[in-house]
Amino acid sequence: MATVITSECINCGACEPECPNTAIYQGGVEWTAPDGSMHPPLSNDIFYIVPEKCTECVGFHDHEACAAVCPVDCCVPDPNIPETHEVLLERARVLHPELTIADDAPSRFKKEGAAAPAAGAPPAAAATPAPPPAPKPAAPASVAPPAPVAVPPEAPGLAIPAPAEWEIPITCFRCAGEYTVPFAYFRAGVVFYCPHCQGSFVPTLSMVRGVEESLARFHARWRAAFEEFQERRRRELEQFETRQRHELEEFERELRAIARRDKPPGAPAKRRGFFTF
Repeated sequence: MATVITSECINCGACEPECPNTAIYQGGVEWTAPDGSMHPPLSNDIFYIVPEKCTECVGFHDHEACAAVCPVDCCVPDPNIPETHEVLLERARVLHPELTIADDAPSRFKKEGAAAPAAGAPPAAAATPAPPPAPKPAAPASVAPPAPVAVPPEAPGLAIPAPAEWEIPITCFRCAGEYTVPFAYFRAGVVFYCPHCQGSFVPTLSMVRGVEESLARFHARWRAAFEEFQERRRRELEQFETRQRHELEEFERELRAIARRDKPPGAPAKRRGFFTF
């Protein structure tokens, strides 16, 4: 079935650039057919999807790209237009004659179909006690703790925020004013308003992924630098302690030599013979 945008749409526009078939249009804008002819808009108030151009992203993604970025989940399958994987795949080939779309191209139908056998697998696997141990290897996923080991505790002045707490800079395309938003809220489809002119800004999925990858690379370099520094300092500390230990032993020998060299007052003296001169 084709995808439809419901009345919950907030007109953020995040879905439009994600469609591989240019099947999404802003409300009130005429849509273009594959043959180049123009047609009246299907909606004047909110974004809409042209069923004749929608392939539910079959041939391009294993999910519906518009639904993936929609912040209010208003891109849903249209129950009034049921369509099969084969129909949508053929439509994708007609819409993109310049591309070679194979039969095994990405499709949400295949993804959902692959999940079905998995659901049926548990009954058969239930007879074998082997599956229970399988989840336990997942326990090592608790390897997450290494992330906090950023070593900042020993150098608080150089501590950096967690990725989700980074302030992402935004430049308003209307007034050129600058402001920041926490990366935790910097998501595709979320609408931000400039505090200077109230102009709106909506990050795309590619923007969010770019920032996310950049933060991941930076944090990896930062941790690696601290780990190298800590290792170098550990070696230097070991060498320093070895030198100090040797110096301490030398000083103790010196003290023992002094104790043997001079006799304290009152110490018994060796008696000399009567005829000793």
